[in-house]
Amino acid sequence: MTSKVIYQGNLRTEAEHLQSGRKMITDAPVDNHGKGEAFSPTDTVATALATCMLTVMGIKAEEMEVELEATTAEITKTMAENPRRISKIEVNLYFPNVYSEKQTKILEHTARTCPVLQSLHPEIEKIISFNYPS
Repeated sequence: MTSKVIYQGNLRTEAEHLQSGRKMITDAPVDNHGKGEAFSPTDTVATALATCMLTVMGIKAEEMEVELEATTAEITKTMAENPRRISKIEVNLYFPNVYSEKQTKILEHTARTCPVLQSLHPEIEKIISFNYPS
C-alpha cells in the first residue's frame, strides 16, 4: 500500500504516506461546499504535476552536475462543469540559473515527459512555460 486516507467529516480528509508516516489534509474548495482551508483533491493533482516535473528534472540535473536548487513552479488549475473536472493546468517554472542550450533542452524534455504529465487525461489542457533569468 502507498497511502491510507481517512474521511474526517466536514468534507476533509487526512492522507498518510505509509512509508514515511507524513500526513496531509485536503478540504473541499469553497466553490464546492468546502472550507478551502487546505489543498482540494484537484489542487493536489495540479500540484503533483509541478512536483513531478521538478523531481525528475532534479534527478537529471544531478546526473548533468548542474544546480537546480531554488527553481520554483507556479501552478494554476482551471475547473470545468458537467462533469466537474480539471480542464486546464498551467505550470510556470522559474529557474535561478541559465543553462547551456543542451542542458536546457534536456531539462525541458525531462519535465515534459514526467510520469504525472503522461498520466493526465488527454483532454486536460496543459500549458507549461520555462522561464530563465535574462
